[in-house]
Amino acid sequence: MNPETSIVYILTNESMPGVIKIGTTDQAIAQRMKDLYTSGVPVPFECYHASLVDTSKGVEKRLHKAFEKYRVNKNREFFEIAPESVLEILEMVELKNVTPGQEYFETPEDEAALRRLEQRAERFSFRMVGIPPGAELQFDKDNNITCTVVENNKVLFEGKTVSLSAAALEALHRLGHQWKSARGAAHWQYQGKTLQAIREEKEAE
Repeated sequence: MNPETSIVYILTNESMPGVIKIGTTDQAIAQRMKDLYTSGVPVPFECYHASLVDTSKGVEKRLHKAFEKYRVNKNREFFEIAPESVLEILEMVELKNVTPGQEYFETPEDEAALRRLEQRAERFSFRMVGIPPGAELQFDKDNNITCTVVENNKVLFEGKTVSLSAAALEALHRLGHQWKSARGAAHWQYQGKTLQAIREEKEAE
């Protein structure tokens, strides 16, 4: 791969809620995620988005500068910010979306550990964040995909009342991602913010 045309990625990790990694690589994104999954990280990283861009080092540097105030450690590429905020800028310079269509796990134990954290984090209710029945939610990867709040933890999606996670997984499959599970609160947005971000703001208050 041309070093001037390589990948800028946004990664998340269930063991670090509310924190993302913004980086660049000239490897396949799956290999980069594998390299980052060291003994000091309890569960694998997940790729929120990966873009093929020109002058990737320059793009990465500008993203780091733009979100400097959210940086967790000046010597690390981790930021305490919602991934969709970074995606809005990254897509402006994207040549091609190279986000993997499936998740990667080295062992069944890795996947099981990730699923346990996802299930724990998915405990979400609309009542806790003040979102009323009838409110429309947008999918973070395609705002044309929507669902409607019908109960405290259920939505109406394509004529069926389902959980946030089930609706998110179906939306991901429609977009070509072959994921086995999805954390609904991290993917559905209300008034431009993910439900996860809204919950974190409420908890901080």
